Amino acid sequence: MTVALGAENISAVPVEPGRDEARDAARDELSDPIYRAAEPSWYEQLINWLGDRLNELFGAAAEFGPGGITGLLVALGVLIIAVVAIRLRTGKLARSARAANTPLGDATVPASAHREDAAAALAAADLHGAVVARFRALARELEQRGVLDVQTGRTADELAAQAADALPDCANALRAAARIFDDVYYGGKPATTDAYGVVAETDDAVRTGRPALAGAS
Repeated sequence: MTVALGAENISAVPVEPGRDEARDAARDELSDPIYRAAEPSWYEQLINWLGDRLNELFGAAAEFGPGGITGLLVALGVLIIAVVAIRLRTGKLARSARAANTPLGDATVPASAHREDAAAALAAADLHGAVVARFRALARELEQRGVLDVQTGRTADELAAQAADALPDCANALRAAARIFDDVYYGGKPATTDAYGVVAETDDAVRTGRPALAGAS
């Protein structure tokens, strides 16, 4: 059954939302968990930035067409574009946040890929990147060989201690490599060619299973 609206009912329907309604709609959209995957400070900055832009857009809307409808459409169009851009960007930010919590790298990346990164960094005279990438190669090698189980969030010191139990003759080399990684990655200590050499030699020793380090008789 079709219900006809009276003139008084039609006039009661708002032609356009106000600033407060628009701000509430934006906050509802941004309450989606996908946005909260980013760091809290980033989320708060986004809310403040978007609120400021909405105020500016709706303030300017009155200068356009009858009743500000044209300006409102422009403002809503910009808001939609911003939301789409934020959603696309959030995936990258979330991945960056996860990477920050896994200093030894993504467990799905093979040791060989980390070694390639280390070689590229070394060729570019980026000793910091070379040391970090080569230690990640060492970590992946230990997991790929089954010396260690894959464990998210493992620290360099934990890796050295756990691997030393399985490869006692590697204990000193693993501890030295872990110390270098911590000093470079966390401590801001400048990486050196000697430091890279220690990490690389430890990685090679673990990979090749040389008797002197791997404890083979």
